[in-house]
Amino acid sequence: MPRMGHTLSLLLRSAAVIGVLAATPAMAEPTVEVLHFWTSGGESRAVNVLRQDFEKAGGKWIDAPVAGGGGDAASTVLRSRVLAGDAPNAVQLKGPSIKEWAEQGVLAPLDSVAKAENWDQLVPPQLQQVIKSDGHYVAVPVNIHRVNWLWSNPAALAKVGAQPPKTWEEFNAVATKLKAAGIVPLAHGGQPWQDATIFETVVLGLGGSEFYKKALVDLDEKALTSDTMVKVFDQMRTIRGFVDNGFSNREWNLATAMVMKGDAAMQIMGDWAKGELVAAGKVPGKDVLCTTTPGSDGFLLNSDSFVMFTAKDKDRTAGQMLLAKLMLGEKFQHEFNLTKGSIPARMTLPMDGFDACAQKSSQDLKQAIGAKTLMPSMAHEMAVPGSVRGAFLDVVTAHFNSDMSSKDAVKRLAEAVTLAR
Repeated sequence: MPRMGHTLSLLLRSAAVIGVLAATPAMAEPTVEVLHFWTSGGESRAVNVLRQDFEKAGGKWIDAPVAGGGGDAASTVLRSRVLAGDAPNAVQLKGPSIKEWAEQGVLAPLDSVAKAENWDQLVPPQLQQVIKSDGHYVAVPVNIHRVNWLWSNPAALAKVGAQPPKTWEEFNAVATKLKAAGIVPLAHGGQPWQDATIFETVVLGLGGSEFYKKALVDLDEKALTSDTMVKVFDQMRTIRGFVDNGFSNREWNLATAMVMKGDAAMQIMGDWAKGELVAAGKVPGKDVLCTTTPGSDGFLLNSDSFVMFTAKDKDRTAGQMLLAKLMLGEKFQHEFNLTKGSIPARMTLPMDGFDACAQKSSQDLKQAIGAKTLMPSMAHEMAVPGSVRGAFLDVVTAHFNSDMSSKDAVKRLAEAVTLAR
């Protein structure tokens, strides 16, 4: 039988050990609540790649999706949550909005992860300008989307003996033939951001990259009120005659489905549409053709990024840093962009296994960087502050859905942009 003193000594030592263990901080469980607007079929598959990657690395994912393509609804939810003191940990954000939130002092810096993972050598300089604020990384990009794509159903075009048009004049001629044959020429969703998507491709196609930059990035008044801009609105009026009567408020992915099924011949949409094609078992570049929008001499850039709102909870902070690391990792960049329809933001990643449309996008991106024709998308929140973008969307949509003249639209646009700046 053990001596009482010996037993007491053992008990005291055991208690001491338990006390030390109790006092030792528990390992952080990386946790993030992710606010995003990837809710269509192809987008949901893509975000699940990120979720699975995060969970395999030991993280706990709390999903907070907000339906509504373009991110406008998500932005509204984000603002209300921040005002309520309940900011999500990771938020899908892009363009000038990143710097706007950074200037409020609410974003966690990502410099430590960026340095460890060598982001300076991986991300295109033009994109670094978007995801940095005062020289510090405050966002991590997950992809690069090209906006100025024209998607065409080859069987529908063949019915009128046509090929994907290379100029807006050709587009009008082909669309006229399609309409006469009883085929919807252009699948479109009548939402402001979708109207603006077409608008900016027309600006690029009729005015060129230099004009696009002056008008939609620099907001040059002469460009905004020019004869070229009048011609842009003239073309928008023509396009309005090539969409079907059921276009109002149609979601973009439903318009993509129209092209896949042959219910419409063409769609102007970024390459996230390709994610829908892949999800439906279609082969991009074969079952549905991919060509640049008419007249394009550049690359309209859209990129999804995530910012991390400062968190006091150690589990949430650990989750944010883990998520940021994974997002630019080779494995995620490859798998995610194969599913999403985009190309990697990690420029050094080989394009093996990507479809013909993605490979063309990658080649065109590099060419545009060299030629300085890589332009940020206005419609997709990459070029101008939200208030200015809103001014563009209001006027473009008002014109598209009324009998407003092109000259009146130009005048209203210049006034609206001036007030919004």
